Amino acid sequence: MASLSALVCLVPVVAACDSGPSGRPSGQASFVPPPPSVEPRSDPVRTTGLGPQPPKKGAWLGAWVQPEFHNPAGRAAAFDAFNQAAGGKLAVAHMFHEWNKSFPGDTQAAFNTLGKLQMISWSGTDTRSTVSGVYDSLIRQRAEDVKAFGIPVLLRYRWEMDRPNLRASVHSPEDYVAAWKHIRAIFTEVGVTNAGWVWCPHADGFASSEREAAAYYPGDDQVDWLCADVYPGPEWVSFSERMDHFMAFASEHPRPVVIGEFGPTDKGRPGQRADWLREVRSYLKRHPQIKAAIYFSGRATKPVYDTTFDDDPASAAVFRELATDPYFDVPLPPLTPTSAPSSDSAG
Repeated sequence: MASLSALVCLVPVVAACDSGPSGRPSGQASFVPPPPSVEPRSDPVRTTGLGPQPPKKGAWLGAWVQPEFHNPAGRAAAFDAFNQAAGGKLAVAHMFHEWNKSFPGDTQAAFNTLGKLQMISWSGTDTRSTVSGVYDSLIRQRAEDVKAFGIPVLLRYRWEMDRPNLRASVHSPEDYVAAWKHIRAIFTEVGVTNAGWVWCPHADGFASSEREAAAYYPGDDQVDWLCADVYPGPEWVSFSERMDHFMAFASEHPRPVVIGEFGPTDKGRPGQRADWLREVRSYLKRHPQIKAAIYFSGRATKPVYDTTFDDDPASAAVFRELATDPYFDVPLPPLTPTSAPSSDSAG
């Protein structure tokens, strides 16, 4: 997630995840190089033919919303309340899952009842153990469950793999790519065609020589959607400056782009949060390769962040303007399941 000095799991916030605004380790310089000149991609983007196909024009908007109650009904209610406050047009609901927690499940069924496309973030585990085959039965079960769900989903495996605090389990770019290919191969063997694979480093990883996010890329034949998580951090780096480095990479690959997570994490000076969000709208519309953007709405004390609009009506108004812009009111793919999803206790 975002740029904050602490890199801590958000177990109290996200019941089944290891996500949250994260960023530079202590002592790392906050300097961000000047953004490159990015020519927006205007030629058609495509996926490998799996999962939801991107809209031809415009982009979907969505959100992960911290629920009051960490159960399927509570998550659906929290998303729906956030969506209605934003104008009722959000198309994508986001959910996190730990490596060993089953999905799709009751949460996905609840979001589908709301008529939402879904992004599922799957945390991953030790890459070398994954490649060894010790988790093959677990991976195969997830693949079978996703296939049985039958609804197009975005599957975001081990997002922000370039974060320094994940090196103990990710190990190296080569290990990560090997794990990605191992997992996707099992999904292919099972015959999963409704999952679009989302590769999602942190946007900071394209502006830092220490992180080298591009080295973790599995290849165009392995990836359906490019992705980046974007936060201003305490330095209040603009959305454009964060994104331009990533978009320079994306412009070289004919894949649709989803902003996996975004939001202002700090209070800032009066109006600063609203100004940062206001730029998001214009940036997305200038870059037609970006086909979806998913807001992260939550708060925590370890690490400290707050991306909600509870005490910030100005930012809430700006986000509503973004969410009700006709550019983002685009049709979804059919969301009819071929069979009932399996039930789960954590999802």
